[in-house]
Amino acid sequence: MELRQLRYFIAIAEESSFSRAAHRLHVSQPPLSTQIKGLEEELGVRLLERSNRGVTLTAAGAAFCEEARAVLARLEHAKREAQRAQRGEVGTLSVGFVSIADYGILPPALQRFRGSFPAVEVQLHELTTDAQVPLLRAARLDLGIALAPVEAPDLEFERLLREELVLAAPAGHPAARGAGAVDLRTLSNESFIVPPRDIAPGLYDLTTGYCRACGFAPRITQQARQMQTVIGLVSSGMGFALVPSSVRNLRRPGVRYRRLRRRAPGIELGILRLSGARSAACEHFLAALQAAARQAGG
Repeated sequence: MELRQLRYFIAIAEESSFSRAAHRLHVSQPPLSTQIKGLEEELGVRLLERSNRGVTLTAAGAAFCEEARAVLARLEHAKREAQRAQRGEVGTLSVGFVSIADYGILPPALQRFRGSFPAVEVQLHELTTDAQVPLLRAARLDLGIALAPVEAPDLEFERLLREELVLAAPAGHPAARGAGAVDLRTLSNESFIVPPRDIAPGLYDLTTGYCRACGFAPRITQQARQMQTVIGLVSSGMGFALVPSSVRNLRRPGVRYRRLRRRAPGIELGILRLSGARSAACEHFLAALQAAARQAGG
């Protein structure tokens, strides 16, 4: 059974005439009759009654016509959905993100993307940069929002924005008071909280490098994988941390954020994906992230 046989049959049923159906379909009448005969033989039923008054459907023909219309409608729907998927208008997008993104560009980017592409389901996974890498390679993530640097030749990192680091200080400490910038040298004897270097080498190296540039080696007493945990430890008075400026949006009792007097280092946040991996949905999501980054001044 061929799709054209279904289309021919429905046209004859709707026109009640072989000649009018042939004209509508832009085919000659003999091939049309041959296709319908072949369809009837394959089904083993008579679909049409031919008379001088025209063509009418048999009981079998009426039942078949209803189902044939449904089949063609489903095929047309499938065609439209495939075309929409090709344009990135439907489907599922799996996105990994470091927690820092959730305090800055991710919420406005999601709002923009969902407003433009409501039929694309975005599945979000909060993951450190190192945890995103194997999932991207296994095609379990389409995109990652990650921190530089990423040492993986089979992956591409595209910068979205650069964030300066600020000081997260326990609210009860003198360094937390006032509105001016803090000279980090005054904290040379204090405890510092950093993420482990194996999961966030960029932030770890920026913290230790900046402290050394200020004349001291930081005394690292705590390490935490997630930024929420880092800030939680600061709020508990366990030490100080240098964090991306967007983390100031994470309001936590017991923490004050202060600017740094010496020019602060910056960390890069960007898109991570397999080299050469492209899809329309990914490009639309990337455009939403880039717009949010521009709005944030990245």
